[in-house]
Amino acid sequence: MLVVEDDQFVRSALIRHLTDASHTVRSVGTALEALREVAHFPFDLVILDLGLPDLDGAEALKMLRGLTDVPVIVATARDDENEIVRLLNDGADDYLTKPFSVEHLSARMAAVLRRSRGNTAEAPPSRVIQVGGLSIDPLRRQAELDGATLDLTRREFDLLAFLAGRPGVVVARKELLAEVWQQSYGDDQTIDVHLSWLRRKLGETAARPRYLHTLRGVGVKLEPPR
Repeated sequence: MLVVEDDQFVRSALIRHLTDASHTVRSVGTALEALREVAHFPFDLVILDLGLPDLDGAEALKMLRGLTDVPVIVATARDDENEIVRLLNDGADDYLTKPFSVEHLSARMAAVLRRSRGNTAEAPPSRVIQVGGLSIDPLRRQAELDGATLDLTRREFDLLAFLAGRPGVVVARKELLAEVWQQSYGDDQTIDVHLSWLRRKLGETAARPRYLHTLRGVGVKLEPPR
């Protein structure tokens, strides 16, 4: 685990809690140190504070995503909905609003790690999925649109591959949460954020869809453009 927190009291408490829970922990107090850490060590999870002294945590998150797909839980005192949506949009896997209890942190960590490991534990299908101009290779975890490689995050790829494996089939949001996020329940906003981000990379919008179609109150389907 990597703890990125400049408040020494909070940092020490997190290290103590994670160590007591049998995790191996490294910790830093700045964004630049965090970037160096993820560039040199394979972490299972990063807990990222937003109020860092050298760089805003939201900007640090974007830079982290340029280096790794490691799951990131953002710890923030900001509870503005637009800010939270932006953080999820920028690649956060989850967030905690300060102050939070160690029990709450443990539950969120377990859920994020379960989803992350669940996505890699299952053997992906060996065939390349072709839907219109979309080509998705589950084994290589690569996707192309009209011959151009798509730069997708781990969750975006999982969502796209799951829908592409069921072309033309309307998939309920509850099923997406269960299969892609490994959650039995959750916030629809998480799905909406990732769908919006995926649409941008596919060159479409919700108002003018090409591949991704949302049926209000029913679910989402992926099908080739007509």
